[in-house]
Amino acid sequence: MHGDETVGRELLLHLIDYLVTNDGKAPEITRLINSTRIHIMPSMNPDGFEAVKKPDCFYSNGRENNNYYDLNRNFPDAFESNNVSRQPETVAVMEWLKTETFVLSANLHGGALVASYPFDNGVPATGTLHSRSLTPDDDVFQYLAHTYASKNANMKKGDHCKNKMNFPNGITNGYSWYPLKGGMQDYNYIWAQCFEITLELSCCKYPPEEKLPFFWNFNKASLIEYIKQVHLGVKGQVFDQNGNPLPNAIVEVQDRKHICPYRTNKFGEYYLLLLPGSYIINVTVPGHSPHLTKVIIPGKSQNFSALKMDILLPFRGQLDSIPESNPSCPMTPLYSDLPSHSAATKPGLFLFLVTLFHLLFK
Repeated sequence: MHGDETVGRELLLHLIDYLVTNDGKAPEITRLINSTRIHIMPSMNPDGFEAVKKPDCFYSNGRENNNYYDLNRNFPDAFESNNVSRQPETVAVMEWLKTETFVLSANLHGGALVASYPFDNGVPATGTLHSRSLTPDDDVFQYLAHTYASKNANMKKGDHCKNKMNFPNGITNGYSWYPLKGGMQDYNYIWAQCFEITLELSCCKYPPEEKLPFFWNFNKASLIEYIKQVHLGVKGQVFDQNGNPLPNAIVEVQDRKHICPYRTNKFGEYYLLLLPGSYIINVTVPGHSPHLTKVIIPGKSQNFSALKMDILLPFRGQLDSIPESNPSCPMTPLYSDLPSHSAATKPGLFLFLVTLFHLLFK
């Protein structure tokens, strides 16, 4: 998780303290820490934070970095060219994303009260003709956004900020709210294989100091519950018939293929965030026929682990992994050549399971 503004930064510092002080004392936090790699970056734009001398609720001259660039418009974009000068902070995050297999993340902002999910930008193939832009994993993203908002009493109202839009159940598709080019959540999902949502946490960008503790009380349960969601779905390793792990193998769910295919890491590991249900996993290795495997994701458990399923392929030979400096897909507008209609534009039934930041998780 990462944050740039007062509330997000304060929340993440409180979160660090809460996790550390409760490790070994609170069973839930202890199990979460023992089963999850948690990365917390309290501020991605420290220069912008320090630049604010006269805080204002509705305007921030700290939005830009020291070079006057908005970092959340500075990433490569999959829908249109974003030929801005890539900033040191942006490059540092992009390089950081190559060092781990990040699975789930959130970025924290202020100025509204809503959980926003991808895409932020789009083309007709992702549904822009219907004033939205949906990913192949729209059901998971709606669930993630609802998971956070439902634990925040003010956010789930949807209309707590009286001068802002009304967000039913406290969530929104990013493009439906307003289109955004070069944003981090789209970049993470497409090129880093990491599901990210944007959390707008306060109607006022710079609330008075004495009100900051209230934001922690409203968001503590949401933050912890959101981290747990990294254990949705299925994970495992892909091996050849001799038991050698296969890096760089494409591992995708049929009917929800990503524009930049998700691949195993250097250890042959894969992670797929999925809601409970039945799926067909398609493993593709160059020179071989696709390998199909059926998987049934059970209902939510308290084991702090996704379903573990290793996949053994019936051939020999280890693939070469992609060098870190050479991503699996070019950082160009990958969606620009798609036809106007896509499965992602079709509305789907989404059931909230009642029984059931920048922070990055694995």
